Order: sequence, then structure tokens, then C-alpha cells
Amino acid sequence: MRLPRSAPGWTIAVFGLLAAALGTLGLASPAAQLSLLGLAAPDERTAGDFTPAFLTASSMAALNMGVYYVLAALADWRAFFRWTVPFRLLTCTVSIAAAIGGRAPDVFAGVGVWEGLGALATGTALRLERRRAAPPRPAGG
Repeated sequence: MRLPRSAPGWTIAVFGLLAAALGTLGLASPAAQLSLLGLAAPDERTAGDFTPAFLTASSMAALNMGVYYVLAALADWRAFFRWTVPFRLLTCTVSIAAAIGGRAPDVFAGVGVWEGLGALATGTALRLERRRAAPPRPAGG
């Protein structure tokens, strides 16, 4: 069995597995996905309610993204690891701002925190690895 080969790879793999699992849950049971987010599934749909379509699209995107992350972790694709950090921080910012601004339920701040913590974990792991690999500096120079 192949596993990630580095600490940054593990942060990406864990994030990817969680995203894929949550995407799969949303496809298999949209009501369970809503419940996990602390959102109530409506008892009946009204004309123009596209909640099921949104849940399907976002769940499929999460599943795909999760698979991409796992594959990148297994390939030890460092450039991908670095690219994810600013974009996950952007997702963090947008999710929290949407919750604070009333565009999304408060629970979306949790999505932002999850993305932000994951980005910080990956960024920190990359930085620590880079420091360990750097040649020592000469004394007094």
C-alpha cells in the first residue's frame, strides 16, 4: 500500500480523505449532509428551490477535490501542496465573511475554520521541511 511520503503530504491526504468522505455523504444522503452542517432539511420543496441541485453539485465537487488531493499526496506533488495554502486561506476568509455578513448560516464559519487550519497545517509542514533541508549557515556571516 502506498502512503504519503512527507508531513505536508499527510496534511494534504487527510484533507483529501475528509473532503472525499463528506462529498460521498452528500451524494448518498443529502439530508445527513445538511444535518452534519446543522441545517434543517425542508419538509417540502417549493417551486424554484434548488437545494438538491446545489447539494449534488457541491458534494460532487468535494468528492472530486478530495480525490485530487489524495492523488497529489501520493505523488508527493510539492507544487500542488504550496498552491493549496493561499487558496484554502481564501476559502477560509470567504466562508467566515459569508457567515458574518449573513450570506450564509453561521455554521459556514466552521467550514472556514476547517479550511484555514488545514492550510496552516500544510504551510507549517512545508516551512519546517524546508528549514530542515536548508544547508546550515556559516557562523558570523
